[in-house]
Formats: sequence, C-alpha cells, structure tokens
Amino acid sequence: MTPPEEVARAALNRAKAAARAKGLRPGSPARRSPLAEPRKEAQGPNARDPQLLGSVVGRLLREKGWTQDVSVGGVVGRWRDVVGDDVAEHCTPITFEDRVLVVRADSTAWATQLRMLVPDLLRRMAEEIGEGVVEEVSVLGPAGPGFRRGPRSVRGPGPRDTFG
Repeated sequence: MTPPEEVARAALNRAKAAARAKGLRPGSPARRSPLAEPRKEAQGPNARDPQLLGSVVGRLLREKGWTQDVSVGGVVGRWRDVVGDDVAEHCTPITFEDRVLVVRADSTAWATQLRMLVPDLLRRMAEEIGEGVVEEVSVLGPAGPGFRRGPRSVRGPGPRDTFG
C-alpha cells in the first residue's frame, strides 16, 4: 500500500505538469495581458468584508422578527434584578407568548399578592424592554401534586390550597 504522503505528492506533480502543458507556471504570480483593463478597487465596505458579530446578530434578529422575544428572554434571565429579591423568591416566569407573560407563584397568598403588583410589574417591564412588548401579566397559583390517587387520597373535592 502506498503511503498517503506519496499519493499526495504524485497528485501535486500531475497537477503541475497539466498546468505547464497549458502554458501556466504554477507558483508564480498570474501574468496579466497588457490589453486587459486595470482593476477597480472597491470603495467602502463590501458584503464580503469581516463584520462585527454584534451587528450581524442584530441584523438577523431584525430580519427574522425576533427582537421582542430576545428582549423578553433577557428580562427573564435577569428576573431577580428586574422584580427584586422578595418577589423573585416566590414567583418564576413560565412563558411569554402573544405579549402575555405567564408567571407562577409558589403559594396562593403570593399569587394574590402578585395580582396586586401586576401594574408595577408592567411598568418595570416597560422600563427594561420598552413600551408595549409585555401587555399583560398572567399569574398562576402553585402547581402542587394532586392527591386524587395513592395513600394520601381523600374523598371529596380535594385540597383547598389551590389557585383557580
């Protein structure tokens, strides 16, 4: 079996021989015909020029219409900074669709408290990501385990600490 280095060297030699047969000189700069027009240098930036990553990503977000979703995602990522430590301890953002932010509280008492804080949350969201991006905040209560089956099941309508 022939070693790969020799196979590569033989292919290179064949390519050089084919170029010489066409009158080309491999490895030397290309000769230009004296009748050819001189090249015009491009003025200003070109689409093929290197670009900053931030500007490319920003343009992509605008073209695809993802700017609002990404800005809300930034707020959800900084949820504790936006709403404060007390509120963030007891609620978490769940989804954002159609300008509605869904938040889940860890108890019915905090769900009720958050319902009263919705105007303040909307104001903070408008300050962080812009007016009209989040138009409504929907507050959900705790999503605890159901006791309809199993050793702790009871007859009747079920536990009373449900939000709904």
